Amino acid sequence: MNRIDRLVAILTTLQSRKFVTAEFIADKYEISERTVYRDLKALGEIGVPIDFEANKGYSILQGFFLPPISLTSEEANALILITTLSDKFADKTTRTNIENAISKIKSVLRKTDKDNADFLQSQIRIYKSPTETDSSDYLTAIQKSITNKQILFIEYTDNNAEKSQREIEPIGLTFYSNQWHLVAWCWKRKAYRDFKVNQITNLKNKGEIFRKTKHYDINEYIKSLH
Repeated sequence: MNRIDRLVAILTTLQSRKFVTAEFIADKYEISERTVYRDLKALGEIGVPIDFEANKGYSILQGFFLPPISLTSEEANALILITTLSDKFADKTTRTNIENAISKIKSVLRKTDKDNADFLQSQIRIYKSPTETDSSDYLTAIQKSITNKQILFIEYTDNNAEKSQREIEPIGLTFYSNQWHLVAWCWKRKAYRDFKVNQITNLKNKGEIFRKTKHYDINEYIKSLH
């Protein structure tokens, strides 16, 4: 990777994360930390507002805007492949958001790469058996609740066909057994519970902030099960 490409890549990394350490950049791009410091200085000299916080790392000051960066054809193809998987693993609203995002990504491609991406997308299909149905259309609302730490009110049908109404505080989503599961603190049970998303029959977000002051994150919760 030449230096110009590396500077653009480092800038993209800085924009994609809240904080980035010099060690992380050095490992990612297989360069020395001394080279990282030189590259960060070079970015600063061309007007990129890079900030540093002790024990956290480097970041780009809020408000800095970089015009779209051209993708390579390989990067575009990788995104097309992942996008196609949404036909099987995402609900209707999420698929719409993904389709909108891929349209924006295609808009920055060269015409030849865009034509190739369109062709590739038309030639990749995910098989769904006749018995497979879409999960409830709640994944986007659940993601928003996790991000904003907002309580959800749900109506849920468990594996024994028993219906219940619950207030929950979602901490994460996980995918296993060929379906999405929502892990959340359940105020009805006063414990963390694993809810199958396709068994949620109604969901509302009233904009209320979590009442529980401290939560597992999803990784801690999964570790606690072992």
